[in-house]
Amino acid sequence: MKKLFAIFGDPVSHSRSPLMHNSVFKNLNFSACYTRVHLLDGSKLKETFLDLGLSGANITVPHKEAAYKACDEVRGFAKIVGVVNTIINENGMLIGYNTDADGFMFAIKEFGDVKSVLILGAGGTAKALASRFVQDNIEVTVLNRSASRLEYFKNLVSTCSTWDDFEVKRYDLVINTTSAGLKDEELPAPKDIIEKVLNNTSFVADAIYGKLTPFLKLAHEKNIIYKDGADMLLGQGVLANELFVNGELKTEDIKTYMSKSFKL
Repeated sequence: MKKLFAIFGDPVSHSRSPLMHNSVFKNLNFSACYTRVHLLDGSKLKETFLDLGLSGANITVPHKEAAYKACDEVRGFAKIVGVVNTIINENGMLIGYNTDADGFMFAIKEFGDVKSVLILGAGGTAKALASRFVQDNIEVTVLNRSASRLEYFKNLVSTCSTWDDFEVKRYDLVINTTSAGLKDEELPAPKDIIEKVLNNTSFVADAIYGKLTPFLKLAHEKNIIYKDGADMLLGQGVLANELFVNGELKTEDIKTYMSKSFKL
């Protein structure tokens, strides 16, 4: 019987995940299909997942924390951060995982030895990345518009700031985890803050992929080496697909055909 997988998000029409996973399934003759589900209300995730008879799913903005709540059991790194981006159906039980953080570590390897990071935003992706960086003893600063969402980070990272009390330092890497620039031409923080930050970093990354966001445009103008979220997407996608196929396909093969889907 053909297995069905999906990605949940709002928005979700831009997602490359169906192309990526279907490229693997088709080329490696794995009997499965992957689609998109535009989900407005995160609290309906479990019900929708089960109604569709899914074998597994990925979850993108803004439902990663709702996905954690929807699971019957959470394993590995997702347990530490309370954020789920991959769900597997194990005999009717929803099992949650997080492949974002390790996907991101895969993406920034070419930046070399990163010792200090500034994360813009305080949502699910920021939580996953901050926790993962801390595991590697990287110094992390989190900058967010409002103070309320910073509570989670206060005992985790070295510095938390709002736009009002932010004091810029020198960073190896600055990452935008907000949705600024996804559907608009916004920056992830006021321009004067972003200018200061970019003048004090060696590398820049954006979790958004498939377009040059205003944030990356500014980095480009300043001749800073930058990456969009494509490599992070590939990294987390390979790890998610491994969970989907439960060891039936080789990791190298998954990576080969998933990489090819980026040229489509």
